[in-house]
Amino acid sequence: MVSIPSPHAPHVTGMAWSTPLGTELDKVWCQLLEGASGVGPTPSSYPLRTRLTATVPSLPLDEAPDQRQLALAVRTLQAAFADAGLAPENSAVTLVLGTSYGGHLDIPFTSSLEWWARSSAERVGHPHRPITVTTACSAGADSILLGAELIRSGHSEICVCGGVDVVTSAKRLGHSALGTMSSHGLRAFDEDHDGMVLGEGAAFLVLESAASAHARKARVWALLSGTGSSNDAAGMTAPDPSGESVVLAVSRCLAGSGFGAADVAVVSAHGSGTTVNDAVEATSLTTLFSGTDLGPVVFGTKGALGHSLGATGAIEAITVIMALRDCTVPPIHGLRSPVPDLSLRLPIGRPLSFSGDAGISLTLGFGGFNTCLLFTNTRVDHE
Repeated sequence: MVSIPSPHAPHVTGMAWSTPLGTELDKVWCQLLEGASGVGPTPSSYPLRTRLTATVPSLPLDEAPDQRQLALAVRTLQAAFADAGLAPENSAVTLVLGTSYGGHLDIPFTSSLEWWARSSAERVGHPHRPITVTTACSAGADSILLGAELIRSGHSEICVCGGVDVVTSAKRLGHSALGTMSSHGLRAFDEDHDGMVLGEGAAFLVLESAASAHARKARVWALLSGTGSSNDAAGMTAPDPSGESVVLAVSRCLAGSGFGAADVAVVSAHGSGTTVNDAVEATSLTTLFSGTDLGPVVFGTKGALGHSLGATGAIEAITVIMALRDCTVPPIHGLRSPVPDLSLRLPIGRPLSFSGDAGISLTLGFGGFNTCLLFTNTRVDHE
């Protein structure tokens, strides 16, 4: 039996990203499938747990962090508008821009997160004030969730939503002090995992109501068939070890979507590589899919692209859409010996194929922000 998405599911009519492996959608995706990584040493005058980061090569590291973030946002927004066949000055569009702290911790308080968002909109020629989302590492995913709700409620016909973040000295020092950074590389769900590697990037999805997409005869990448979120309220940085709130976020995402756990063919895990987060995710995913026959393929891209904090949820949303298109996921970079408490299928050393038309992107942020996005292939809509 084929599950049917809600007729109110927002259509993804445009996508763009800027990553440590480049900017073109297909070229970056092919590199991920080939096992490439954008992680490498980045100089620092401070003592750090690691010098490894994943930076966007076309952004000069000697520029001020706020200007690097602005440049990254502007060019990725322009690419998303172009991919959707929309003009940035279109007054029917609502911008929803997410970030964690961006470069705000490294610059005087004369700047602000709203300054970054408003400046990004002005630079691309958009006429309206954007909505700014700052829910730590889930900001990119939450921007997409908010955009979907604006469309479902009838508030907006088109939303361009996603996240942007850059590597800065303050973030590197902060995560060194927290002990969350790996000394040798991000190895999600590997028995030898010991932390994450900071990354940077940007990604935006153009979400559009079905009526608007059909009227424009827009090319549709996928449907955003479900969204869900929850909060641990367990601590500033550490998640609730039970995983119950992660399960709640996914359950809320599936509820009303027309899909159940057995329909999910692929999962983009948060996969941060820290022992605590990997354990919580392994517990949650096992609970969610223990009653299904085969269970989904689980993959993650932070080992190749780094953890881009407020941008990661938007970047990973695109990877789910690309995976659904090709029915293939890239290998989890650095994974050799999977942790025993995650029994679902993992791509180790090479891409892994799957069958199915529904996939979820799961993002877990500091402060207990858990966000789940369910994408479905457009061929489901025609069966």
